Amino acid sequence: MANSKYEYVKQYELDDSLLPGCWIVVRIDGKGFTKFSELHGFEKPNDKRALDLMDECAKEVLNEFPDVRLAYGESDEYSFVLGRSTDMYGRRASKIVSLLVSCFTANYVSKWAAFLPGTPLRSTPMFDGRAVCYPLNSNLRDYLSWRQADTHINNQYNTCFWALVKSGKTPTEAQATLRGTQTAQKNELLFNEFGINYAHLPEQFKKGSVVIRRKTMVEVKRREDGTPVLRERNLPTVLYTDIIRDEFWSEHAHLLAP
Repeated sequence: MANSKYEYVKQYELDDSLLPGCWIVVRIDGKGFTKFSELHGFEKPNDKRALDLMDECAKEVLNEFPDVRLAYGESDEYSFVLGRSTDMYGRRASKIVSLLVSCFTANYVSKWAAFLPGTPLRSTPMFDGRAVCYPLNSNLRDYLSWRQADTHINNQYNTCFWALVKSGKTPTEAQATLRGTQTAQKNELLFNEFGINYAHLPEQFKKGSVVIRRKTMVEVKRREDGTPVLRERNLPTVLYTDIIRDEFWSEHAHLLAP
């Protein structure tokens, strides 16, 4: 672009480059999704259709941006981890956050009908985003552990809360019943009053979703005789697994590689 007398305005653009040598985590979160879920009749406490849609959108983010190493999602939020050495978009926070959020949101809208057929999209889904840098592997693992622990705490509470509401209690009465209860007490309440064994609930609800790339055999074409030609590809894959203990990180040591 040719220089002009107006180009001085570029001086007002602030440098928002993220710290070098650090893990970058971009967390996106649904705006007003309590009302959004009510408007669209989401099943409480968990609507698998909506969770699967979130997972599919996260997979598309990994497809679009190779620098995203893994993602973790629960409810209406998703965290995307970029490697310490990434130079994607010069590590500019505004560029990275805006592109990941827009990619996720665009896929949420375009794939809605496939995951919630018969449920028209009656309002515009919106997500906010933020980028945080973590200097150490241990910091990153603690962040992801925090999100997974939050998933369990929220899911156990919500499972109890909605069981009580569906049994006839008002939301205020359900909150009062659960106030001050510990994990074991909530499990006992679910089993004794509703016959629900919390341990047997879907892992997706209890642990959230982990998205990583795994080697998968895929059909790339067909021969003249109709037989498929398979090739190994690294494709985004959703896992419902524990990421707090060491086993996951030992099995997928490449995720923390420099």
